[in-house]
Amino acid sequence: MISQTLTAHTKDLGDGFVVRRLLPAATRKMVGPFIFFDHMGPVQFVPGQAIDVRPHPHIGLATVTYLFEGAIMHRDSLGYAQRITPGDVNWMTAGHGIVHSERSPEDERDRTRSLHGIQTWLALPQADERTAPSFAHHPKATLPVVQWPNAELRLIAGTGWGQQAPVRTYSPMFYGAVTARGDAQFDLPLEHAERALYVVDGEVAAGATPVAPRTVAVFERGVPVTVQTTGAARIMVFGGAPMDGDRHISWNFVASRRELIDAARTRWREQRFPRVPGETEFIPLPER
Repeated sequence: MISQTLTAHTKDLGDGFVVRRLLPAATRKMVGPFIFFDHMGPVQFVPGQAIDVRPHPHIGLATVTYLFEGAIMHRDSLGYAQRITPGDVNWMTAGHGIVHSERSPEDERDRTRSLHGIQTWLALPQADERTAPSFAHHPKATLPVVQWPNAELRLIAGTGWGQQAPVRTYSPMFYGAVTARGDAQFDLPLEHAERALYVVDGEVAAGATPVAPRTVAVFERGVPVTVQTTGAARIMVFGGAPMDGDRHISWNFVASRRELIDAARTRWREQRFPRVPGETEFIPLPER
């Protein structure tokens, strides 16, 4: 039932902060609308260490940051300033253009703390990739939860298991976080054409096939998939309808047409994107 297995490209961003990139991969660019999948951490910061991702632009996508531990402060050019905490959903639709920064909260920088989570980008359908940018925050308590013996799923976005998450999405999709407390099993929703899972940690199998930690398993279309855990585990499940055509990726830009990316690069180079209130730093456009 597993059609592909994707392993991560690992990058150390300094201070022991490791990011593992699963999508896009050399053998697969997208699963449903998911075009970018990063596992960040876990890392422990000591006083004085921090994340400071300076203001940077996006077009043609939506971003979702989902944390297991720690906190990140999001600020964007729409004026939103939102603290991201474990279990919350923070969905930012870039549309025709948005700028945001991601930093360690000021009130945490003087103490030891951990950070661990998943960052994803979802490509927008062609009809929506030039939509107005927006931002939505949904606290952990507002998300649907599905219970199984020894396990539960929190539905981050989309539909599945008879539930619908509150965030507005732009194409059929599902995205969930599964926490297993012991031996457990659950099925993936058959209504979505493209389905995958990522093992954050724990002993996990799909059918009789083990899926190693920090690995994505992509499944055959239309085939029932039962996932089993042996003991405690954390798993991200995701997918959806195939995207309506290929996507170009350049730096932080995603688009169905190369000219949209070229125009966005020119706008950023000429500093014609909107500013993030309170931010003064500027990241020059990478020329490569």
